[in-house]
Parts: sequence; structure tokens; C-alpha cells
Amino acid sequence: MASRVEQAWPAIRRNGPGIALEAGINAVLPFAIYSLTDKSLGDVGALIASSVPPILWSIVQFVRARRIDAFSLLIITGIALSLLALLGGGGAKFLQLRENLVTGVIGLIFLTSALIGRPLIYHLARANMMRSQPSQAAQFEANRENPGFRRVMTMMTLVWGFGLVVRTVIACVMVFSMSIQAYLAASPIVGYVTMGALAGWTFWYARRAQRRGEARRAAEAAANEADSEPASEETAAPATEPVAP
Repeated sequence: MASRVEQAWPAIRRNGPGIALEAGINAVLPFAIYSLTDKSLGDVGALIASSVPPILWSIVQFVRARRIDAFSLLIITGIALSLLALLGGGGAKFLQLRENLVTGVIGLIFLTSALIGRPLIYHLARANMMRSQPSQAAQFEANRENPGFRRVMTMMTLVWGFGLVVRTVIACVMVFSMSIQAYLAASPIVGYVTMGALAGWTFWYARRAQRRGEARRAAEAAANEADSEPASEETAAPATEPVAP
């Protein structure tokens, strides 16, 4: 365990500030804005005001991407659905439900992409690789038609889709069982736990699939080598036989 933590520490140091910034914008700021504006703006107005920082952050992420790919399109979808949720009218509970349906719709997009044979995880991973590791993107794309690779991508997409839908159901139950302020404090925790669990499972499943693929290729190589040995012995045998007088 200590060695794993030591190996993960560089990634934690590299990504920690970004994660902290995102948590502050998506969790701390909305709670603080709602708490400060609830009395003056009312529940609905305070909820709308608290939704502004996450939406602006999504827009910043899209602008920083500087290209149209699966990742940026997913961000655009989230922004559009969030804006529709804010502009739809209705009471505070209804507004909270609509905001949660954004996650549910994205989960359904994941599930639909898996069912039509175009798993979204593949396109998101490829977009991320094109940004961070363009030299490996071609090798990643070369596996696209491999049946085992497609099964892995499809399974990942299905798990993410079901996970996001389950998260939406839990959040909807929380809307009706908690006060707005308590919900704003607890909802980000549920969200980050869900995303962390999905990311952790994805890492484990990808490493497991990679190890199995390497073991299968090693077994196939050993089998091919074993099949070629008798043929080489048969070819060499006549040269060692004595020549009849």
C-alpha cells in the first residue's frame, strides 16, 4: 500500500491544485452564494445565483479546449442543459430536480452510445490522449477494431452510464428529503464520491484488461513458437541422415 501511495503521489501533486480549484468552484462557491443571497433573493433566485460559478467554469473549460471533440461536446451539452434548467421556471425543488437531470441525461448519452456500438469512453479517452499524449494516440486508435478492446470500451461506457443514472436517482431523493442548504452541502460530496468510484473502477478495470491482453498475447506467441519447432526439426532431419552407399 505504501508503495502504491508513493507511486501515486506525483499524480496527486500534479492534479491536486486543479481538483481543489474545481471543488471550490463547484461546491464551496455555490453553497456560500446561496447562504449569502437566500434572504434577499429567495430560494429560487439564490439557487440560480449559486449555479452561475459552475456554468462559467464549464464555459472556461470549453474555451481552454480550443477544439471540437467528444470531450468539448460533452461540456457543451452540460452547459446547454444547465442553462435550460435555469431558464425553465418553477419552484426551488423543481429547479433542483432539473439541475440533477443534466447528469441523468449525460448518463443516458453514455448508455445510448454503448448500445449503438460507439462507446463514448473511447472517444473521450482519445480526445484526452490527443491533448496529453499525441504520440500514443495513433496506437490507441489502431486498437479500435480489436474485439477485445471494443468490449473493454463498451463495458466502461455502460458502467459510467449506469453510475451517472444512479447518482441522479440518489440526488433526486435527496432533493425531497433534505433542506436546500443541506442539499447544497451534501450533493457535491455524493457527486465527487461517485466520480471517484467510477474513475477508480475504470483505472482498475483498464489495468486488468491490459494484463489479460498481455498474458493472452504471450500465450499465443508461445503456442506459435511451439508449433514452429517440430517443422524446423523435420526440415533439418534429412541433412543428418547417413547417405546410403
